[in-house]
Amino acid sequence: MCYDIKASLEAQLKRARQYGDEIAIREIEQKLAPLTDLPIFHASGFQHPKLLIYTEEDRVIPEVATWGLVPHWVKDSVQQKKIWNNTLNARGETIFEKPSFRTAAKYHRCLVYVDGFYEHHHSKGKTYPYFIHRKDQQPLVFAGLWNRWKDPESGKYLNTFSIVTTEGNPMMARIHNNPKLQGPRMPLILPDDMEDKWLIPVEEELDEKAIQDLIHSYPEEELQAHTVHKLRGKAYIGNVPEISEEILYPELQA
Repeated sequence: MCYDIKASLEAQLKRARQYGDEIAIREIEQKLAPLTDLPIFHASGFQHPKLLIYTEEDRVIPEVATWGLVPHWVKDSVQQKKIWNNTLNARGETIFEKPSFRTAAKYHRCLVYVDGFYEHHHSKGKTYPYFIHRKDQQPLVFAGLWNRWKDPESGKYLNTFSIVTTEGNPMMARIHNNPKLQGPRMPLILPDDMEDKWLIPVEEELDEKAIQDLIHSYPEEELQAHTVHKLRGKAYIGNVPEISEEILYPELQA
């Protein structure tokens, strides 16, 4: 699962910078970034933050999109608000089957660049948040699904997305041990050389299989994790830079 993230504008610009188009980068910084909730030091998907996503429509210039995919068949804003808390994540193994995701899985996949994500560890009736990121401090590239939904009441378009998840690697199995879940999960993190493959259009069954072949756990040796400030309740310090700093809990060290 992935419901809590950290995302800076610099991380979100990584793909645009790969192409070295300074004019495009300035346009993103000046016109698109102000429409987002960046920088995000900690945000929950249930807050439906606005981020930048890179889609099959333009692989250099991103779209501003809200976390929580709204499928094309949603009829009105009432139904939209009911469904998007349930579409923050899309289980990778079933994206081509589930009604909420199958159209997006075929035609509208995207990339979401973040600094890292947070997960909770359960121990003796208490929960402890961890921040997970790449050891080399480079942004993580999440595989996502997206859709441009038209609100029939206002006529306005809303870009929305979901983060694809997969089976957790051994490190995530140690951290993400929620007893209510069937096995550990983690976001589908794409290696740098697999980003473009995630955006390939699906024209036939072989293309669909090529997408499914990308759905694997990210190697634990390339990730690093540490415990952080509480992300819920009265002890929560908010969406501030310090939220991802390491905090040691003596009871976990024992």
